[in-house]
Amino acid sequence: MRKISLLIMAAGFITLAGCSSKNGSENKERKLVWSDEFDYSGLPDSNKWGYDTGGHGWGNNEKQFYTEKRAENAVVGNGVLSITAIKEAFEGAAYTSARLVSKHKGDWKYGRFEIKAKLPAGRGIWPAIWMLPTDPQLGDWPESGEIDIMEFVGYQPDSVFGTVHTGAYNHTIGTQKGKSTFRGDLSDTFHVYILDWDENEIKIFVDDELYFSYPNEKKSYQEWPFDQHFHLLLNVAVGGNWGGSRGIDESIFPQTMQIDYVRVYQ
Repeated sequence: MRKISLLIMAAGFITLAGCSSKNGSENKERKLVWSDEFDYSGLPDSNKWGYDTGGHGWGNNEKQFYTEKRAENAVVGNGVLSITAIKEAFEGAAYTSARLVSKHKGDWKYGRFEIKAKLPAGRGIWPAIWMLPTDPQLGDWPESGEIDIMEFVGYQPDSVFGTVHTGAYNHTIGTQKGKSTFRGDLSDTFHVYILDWDENEIKIFVDDELYFSYPNEKKSYQEWPFDQHFHLLLNVAVGGNWGGSRGIDESIFPQTMQIDYVRVYQ
């Protein structure tokens, strides 16, 4: 896989080639503050990644059990991180998978987040690249916020979704803010999923396309809980209220999301 191709300048700053007027971002110089290039082999780097574990449905009636430090579900090799959902009986669940988190290992208030990934495929699969507050200051979900940089459901193979959830805007009351964009090769090739987040606006891109923006309405935390530290999550869910709303094709497994790199700039 292609690794860092941007020039690292003497002062430790790099210019992001993707920030141009055509996608709504102006050119800026930013510092690379955290990254995983997956240029090693074995389990994910424990200095950067932890695990959420369990099989209790995760509030969405999901069917998988998220395992910990199990190479069958999350492993690094050949320059990529592979997160794999497997059809197998495990701890009372019918599927296993992994949910990696950077919590207390990588936590940020604002920044540009770039994740290059190739998505799994098939009805019933539900991978995501997203963020949650590390130490929620405003209450339980959704009051403290959620940022979905990329969500994908297998029964819509040409669509990816960027969404935010807050106390005022969330899917439980039908007010969530988000949009989708289209690609015909999401499970065949790598794309770069990008979040650009500052005190005034959240912007979500695929490659160089800005397709969703969410401004700070400057009303209350119910609309904008995004002035606190968030961490990254990478996971592949099976089934669930959204991912499984048209059933699960059991013939598709195993299914893998591959991550080429994760980079955070400030």
